[in-house]
Amino acid sequence: MLTYEGCLALCERTEQEVEAIAEHEHIPEIAAAEMGNYLVRGHEGTVGIRLLIRDDICAAQQRGDLVHAAKLKLVLRHFVECHRRDFEE
Repeated sequence: MLTYEGCLALCERTEQEVEAIAEHEHIPEIAAAEMGNYLVRGHEGTVGIRLLIRDDICAAQQRGDLVHAAKLKLVLRHFVECHRRDFEE
């Protein structure tokens, strides 16, 4: 049986990235792990993940949840650092 941790390892996304995708898409984290794995395979998907994390940051700020917004900013920073070559064009 494959565990959630196993799925995270297979999708090569951090737990925080998967949580951000799940939050934005309103889907279970296991489905978000699969979606993140699929999206990160191409430039457009990488850009899409960056944009959805930014959307989550804006939503958190608008509802006054500045702690969550700050956490998401760290997730975004890590994601961009890991995929820097995708954003250099």
